[in-house]
Amino acid sequence: MSPISALLEQAVTLRLLRALDIQFARLLADDDRPAHMLAAACLSAEAGDGHVCLPLSQLTQERLFNGRHPELAHAIWQAAGAPLDWSTLLADWHALSASERPAPVVLSGDRLYLHRLWHNEGHVARFFQPQVAPQQFAPQQIRAVLDELFGTHAEDWQKIAAAVALTQKTAVISGGPGTGKTTTVAKLLAALIRLSDGSLRIQLAAPTGKAAARLTESLGKALRDLAVDDAERQRFPAEATTLHRLLGAQPETQRLRYHAGNPLHLDVLVVDEASMVDLGMMANLIAALPPQARVVFLGDRDQLASVEAGAVLGDICRCAEAGYSPVRATQLTVLTGCDIAGKDDAVAPPVRDAICLLRKSYRFDAHSGIGQLAAAVNAGDTEAVEAAFRGAFSDISRQPLNDAEAYQSMLAQIAEGYRPFLQLIAQRAEPAAIIAAFARYQLLCALREGPFGVQGLNQRIEQKLMQMQLIRRPPGGSRWYQGRPVMVTRNDSALGLFNGDIGITLLDDEGLLKVFFPLPDGTIKAVQPSRLPAHDTAWAMTVHKSQGSEFEHTALVMPAQFLPVLTRELIYTAITRARSQLTLYSEDGVFHRAVQLRTQRRSGLLDRLGGEG
Repeated sequence: MSPISALLEQAVTLRLLRALDIQFARLLADDDRPAHMLAAACLSAEAGDGHVCLPLSQLTQERLFNGRHPELAHAIWQAAGAPLDWSTLLADWHALSASERPAPVVLSGDRLYLHRLWHNEGHVARFFQPQVAPQQFAPQQIRAVLDELFGTHAEDWQKIAAAVALTQKTAVISGGPGTGKTTTVAKLLAALIRLSDGSLRIQLAAPTGKAAARLTESLGKALRDLAVDDAERQRFPAEATTLHRLLGAQPETQRLRYHAGNPLHLDVLVVDEASMVDLGMMANLIAALPPQARVVFLGDRDQLASVEAGAVLGDICRCAEAGYSPVRATQLTVLTGCDIAGKDDAVAPPVRDAICLLRKSYRFDAHSGIGQLAAAVNAGDTEAVEAAFRGAFSDISRQPLNDAEAYQSMLAQIAEGYRPFLQLIAQRAEPAAIIAAFARYQLLCALREGPFGVQGLNQRIEQKLMQMQLIRRPPGGSRWYQGRPVMVTRNDSALGLFNGDIGITLLDDEGLLKVFFPLPDGTIKAVQPSRLPAHDTAWAMTVHKSQGSEFEHTALVMPAQFLPVLTRELIYTAITRARSQLTLYSEDGVFHRAVQLRTQRRSGLLDRLGGEG
């Protein structure tokens, strides 16, 4: 084994790299090319951490392993030949291309990419270049319909968002909780239906089953409040589906039923919770769209990015910070009656004219601690965070986690949070009522492992609930008992269950344990436990897994020690899962450090949206 291989193996032992990273490096580089091996291992590790590319400026001894284990980083650097000029060193790497020929690794400018990620990023960048809407409506028609649906207020960002989407083939609407994204889409679809001749094939989709169910429910509520006649109402889609279902994901394979050679049958597509859509899924979705399709992406740009590589929505929405171009601002002013100022910026990507950021929250006001806290966290303002907790807000509270007694007190409070749900089970309530009760309270964690993570807390919560006689210990050591909540972690299209779907274990009419899952159409599916795909107990879930969900009362547990995974976006996402009540279990120092740390996802999408590459 070469010196560089041995040192990289040490990095795997210390969990600084994955075994996969080393195998990838050995596949693409010979032992006598240690610099190539190091570059390949680091590129693979970056992709594993959700980055789309590795800028050569990041490939330094000081930044290796994010500054951890500097002695090992120094030894690896020396073994790699202490490279100073990466461009020269990489020039003769047989596995690398500057995109002129197919190769596993691509060097674009000063960024290294895995070929798949480079290709997907370029595909997405080209798609989001401004495109004229497939059917142009007369400005006076648009203005009349928008005035009828939204009114004639001097400043109405929902109305502006609808005008953006009516005049662009692809539009992005971003806003925080309570800014009315679903209401905007309901009115936008009503406008499209009124302006279009004939029938429109409209589809609604979201990344997870929970997000799809929420979109179905919230759009249904918005539609009930909308002044549309029965004929128009019939043309609205009845339910949302998951992106996996929409694209026809095939079980146990990477194949999709719908793709460039077999496009989707639709005219309008609305994708909710777009912040959760990773680069690969976005590229697959774009490839499957028919030429005439309009697409509207909804999401909150400040939430956590997807688990997989990329932060597509966040990157795109950064383009909106330049404001609208003067020509676009004039057009939107005419269409809406709102006074919109334009801004000359020769270097701003043109996609800025296809984005609208909703600015007003209709859910949280000055009397809402959740709204105040979310805004403070989003701004990285720890003083405002403390002011929110000191304020007379009844909807937010925090509990310290400074000793074993505080930890046990937390477990008791969590058990009480789940008591109403478990009491309904004891009363033999209907599955629909039980499922709805479970969704009113949810514990979220930043980590998967350890006493403050999902796995540790799920075990301890089960023990506490058994101690309180709220659940019964299963016979024979079985994991299955009445009330056990489970979350599916792997798609199973044959069963109609997908990653993120949550079910509750209950007795069916024959007295057999089944897991009952709510489906997007409002029905409930009962599945035998033995037939379930991979799944976890869900008394506690990660913040990532909670995206697309809302709970009346959300509790967030932070670990006792600060870790780099604790970021502003993670906390903001957790806070905004709460509708009415938020409880935070954390040490102040850990919480404050997390609020000040922003998630960094390295990609070249922003530059490529401006025409580069």
